[in-house]
Order: sequence, then C-alpha cells, then structure tokens
Amino acid sequence: MAANRMLKFVTTDRHMPDKRAAEDRRTDFGEIYREFAAERAAEQASRCSQCGVPYCQTHCPLHNNIPDWLRLVAEGRLREAYEVSQATNTFPEICGRICPQDRLCEGNCVIEQSGHGTVTIGAVEKYITDTAFEMGWVPAIRPRAERTESVGIIGAGPGGLAAADVLRRAGVQVTVYDRHDRAGGLMIYGIPGFKLEKDVVMRRNAQLADGGVEFRLNTEVGRDITFDEIRARHDAVIVATGVYKSRELQGDNHDAGGIVRAIDYLTASNRYGLGDDVPGFVSGELNAEGRRVVVIGGGDTAMDCVRTAIRQGASSVRCLYRRDRSNMPGSQREVANAEEEGVEFVWLTAPAGFEAGSQAAMAGGVAVSGVRVQTMRLGEPDATGRQSPEAIEGGDYVEGADLVIKALGFEPEELPTLWSKPELEVTRWGTIKADFRTHATPLDGVYAVGDIVRGASLVVWAIRDGREAADAILERFDARQAAPIAAE
Repeated sequence: MAANRMLKFVTTDRHMPDKRAAEDRRTDFGEIYREFAAERAAEQASRCSQCGVPYCQTHCPLHNNIPDWLRLVAEGRLREAYEVSQATNTFPEICGRICPQDRLCEGNCVIEQSGHGTVTIGAVEKYITDTAFEMGWVPAIRPRAERTESVGIIGAGPGGLAAADVLRRAGVQVTVYDRHDRAGGLMIYGIPGFKLEKDVVMRRNAQLADGGVEFRLNTEVGRDITFDEIRARHDAVIVATGVYKSRELQGDNHDAGGIVRAIDYLTASNRYGLGDDVPGFVSGELNAEGRRVVVIGGGDTAMDCVRTAIRQGASSVRCLYRRDRSNMPGSQREVANAEEEGVEFVWLTAPAGFEAGSQAAMAGGVAVSGVRVQTMRLGEPDATGRQSPEAIEGGDYVEGADLVIKALGFEPEELPTLWSKPELEVTRWGTIKADFRTHATPLDGVYAVGDIVRGASLVVWAIRDGREAADAILERFDARQAAPIAAE
C-alpha cells in the first residue's frame, strides 16, 4: 500500500510552494515562498522515484537520506520524516530555504534528468522541520551525561553552530566566541530576510543556549582575547571564522563615495531590519532608496544585493557580470526571482573604472556618478573548463550610477597575523590548512571548518565540516579516556 503512494512523477506535475507576487514581495523583506499545505507536501513527495542509486543524496554535501524522508512525508509520517532529516542535518529548515537545490540535490534528481521535473526537495525539507517546531517535536538539547572536556569555537556561523550542536548533545562543555552581537554569522547579517527570516536562525540559537552552549559575543579574537588564551581554556579549539575580507576593484575613482562593499551593504540592511541603530543606513550611504544602483558580480551575494536594493526603493537596479547567464555562479532560481522583481542583468560586461561627480560624497571627496563598462565576449576555456571573458575593443560605455555595490567574493583575513600566531599554517590562498576528513590542523587540538578552510562556499558545506570536526574531537576525547585503561 505504501509503495502505491510513490512513483507518481508520471501522473503528478512538479509544483513549488506558491510564490508571492513580485509587486507584493518587492515591498518587504518577508520570505517569498509560502508554506506547503500538508496535502501538497505529501503529493510532491510522492513524485520521488525511490531510485536504487539516489543521486540527490550523493550530490548533497550532508548525504541527507532524501528518498527516505520523502517517502515518510508521502505516507503522512511527518514526525519520523523529521527525525530522519535531523539525523544528518543540524539545520534542515535553513538548508531547505537557502541551499542552491538547483545545483545540488534537485539538479541531480533522476526524474529531472528524464524530463519529468525534479522533486521539490528543498521545499519539502523546509516544510518538515517547520512543522516539527510547530508541533513541538523538536526536543531540547539535554545530554544523557555531562563530560568534563571543553571545546572553544571561534565563529558563530553555520560551521561553528553545527559543531556546537553535536558536541553539546554529547555532553561536552562548549563556548562559542564571536565578534558580532548575535550568533549566526552570515545567516544573520549577510543573507537577506526574503531568503531566510531571522527568527528561523534565532530559534536555533535559543535552542543551543538553552541546551548549555555558552555564547561569548562581542568578543574579537586578537583584540578582546588572544588565541592562546582560548587554547589554554579548552581541550580543543575549532576555528570557524568564515571569510569576510572583500575582493577589491581598482581603476579610476575606485575610492569615490557611493562605491561600497557587499558585506557592508547587506549587514547594514539586516541590522536595520533587526531594529539596530545603523548610521550608515540612515545617512543614505548604505541605503539604495531613490538611487541608481549598479551591482558588480554574478554570485549569490550579488543576487542578495540586487534584490535588497529593489526592496529599499532604488530607482533602478542593474547587475554587471563578465560572463553570460549560463556561466554565472549564482543560482538560476535567484536570477529568475530577481528579474521578476525588476532587476536588469547586463551580461558580458565588466567595470573598467568609475566616473565621479563634483558634489560632495557622504564620506567626503567626490561621489560616484557612473561605471565605465567594458563589453566582453567569451573566448577559449580556462584551466577550469569555463570560457574566459575577453574585452571587446571599442565596446566601452558609461553606466550611470549613484550607488555601486562590489559583490566580487570574499577572501580570508590574515589570521596568523591578526592572532599573533605565525605557526597557524595557511595555504597560498590564505585559508587554514586542515585535514579533509577530521579537519585537524597541524596545531595540536586545533581544528578548522567551513569557509576559512574551503574559501567562500555554501552554508551546507560548513554544516558538514562542523559536524565532522565535532565527531573527530569526540573520537579524540574517547581515545584519551580509553588510553589509561589500555595501559593497565
């Protein structure tokens, strides 16, 4: 009987949760997708083909048991579906909202490859855990027994929080250090609310705090506490700082007023939405209202910036990207959402410099008045196989702009220098060297996870790293406890 509830992809079409109309959603920062009703979630889950080799699972960084919890949803066994989902993913309701499913699980769905349209995995994943919270099925963190070992985690982003969750459930004493005044990292201050409403993250933060995780916020390593002090306080340390150093642009007038970094722009918007006092937003320096906005970049951060500018009431929003649509790194779903909301994409264009007006800029000096745009074409593939952009001679022009947002990606900060720890080994890219499985660094008892090891990446990869590092630390602690017994 249960089998009859599956394999309905031939007779049932793919259907995403209803999306708010563009003219409605562009006026606020609420999430754009509505919740699935129970019947619709079960219907969409029933489209899963239950294939013998589930490519959705193998292409998920967490290797979530996707076919299993889809089957349980189709059978109406939602509580069991939540338990299966939570077993491999610390934050399934967050991944269901912000993972680029079109590049991961859904993009590799077998029925998608056969032309029937992928199962709406992300939407069902979100529905499962949201329902679990509403029904009170999400248990508090209550370790069966407390352990004496302690772990210090530097960084309260997804990697650090995932590690804290695993370690605390095992009874380890956990302290999380973060420079910001709220835990969550880019999930709070980088990702806009229309993709991830902040109460979803804060709900998990509260669960961790209630479960015994100590948060030491407004604490910057190297300024308020040294790295060596943290090592001395704990039996192991996890570095999960992420990467926040923005890549820069050069060229004429690159330092003109009105040219800002994406991280500053998004942080100001999110802080303002959280009710914080944000002088840069109020002054207009980091506010797109009434301005001609140009965003430079083609990744997910650029998509966050253009869609935020629309909601702030920009007079126009254009996104410049040096390759074409099919070669951009950002989610195609996000591009489509942005276009619906009024964003114009200008493909095969790159900045060659900036025009500056004579009026005083908000920070002094002159203000940007335009971007000198160089038109491009795609040439021969580079070492990665992607076609390299080449400038077209004589194809430059000026794009008028009052606010230019640089969304060119992020690089790691120089942690060995900032932390006065030259023996903390880094790669030639500045990322920390760590074992790919245990995430241990050459420094004894020090581990590193997430973007500070991988470079700018996805939340789901950080969650995986955090969970794996926590497991490795628990193995280390257990081996230490067993050593005296073995010696006897």
